[in-house]
Amino acid sequence: MNDSFDPAYDHDARAAQDVVPAEWREDVQDIGRLVRAVYACISGPAGAARDWARFRYLQHPRALSLRTVVEADGSTRAAVFDVESYIADVAPLFAEHAFYEVETDQRVERFGQVAHVWSKYEARPAPDSPVLLKRGANSIQLCHEHGRWWVFCTVWDNEREGLRFELF
Repeated sequence: MNDSFDPAYDHDARAAQDVVPAEWREDVQDIGRLVRAVYACISGPAGAARDWARFRYLQHPRALSLRTVVEADGSTRAAVFDVESYIADVAPLFAEHAFYEVETDQRVERFGQVAHVWSKYEARPAPDSPVLLKRGANSIQLCHEHGRWWVFCTVWDNEREGLRFELF
């Protein structure tokens, strides 16, 4: 497998720059803004279309997501998705349920063109709802390539009985 950036995607991305909204181009210039944009893409009322075009733009074409799944017996397993399979997996949930995930704290560690973001979040059924659906943390790996930041991998777990995020 060739680990380099896909030249066909690069060509298409450059050709499409004229049609990419300025807001999206700004999103990928700043790590904090990029992470907040990801949350904005997946948040909204039940049945509302999510901004999957913007979500795809933020993700590297080979990006992966990993969700920790807790089984009925308490054991855990990893559910791994590429961008399109993640969208397919969450679309039914978002069609039925309002879901607003917001960042509550963030820690960025950067070395050269690579960055790691710990992003603590809360999910609620409405932005101002007192009802907490879940709380957890995303571990997000980014790379700065071709003049912008890309999400390469997002791994997350939710707080639950016996598990609290206490790294910062």
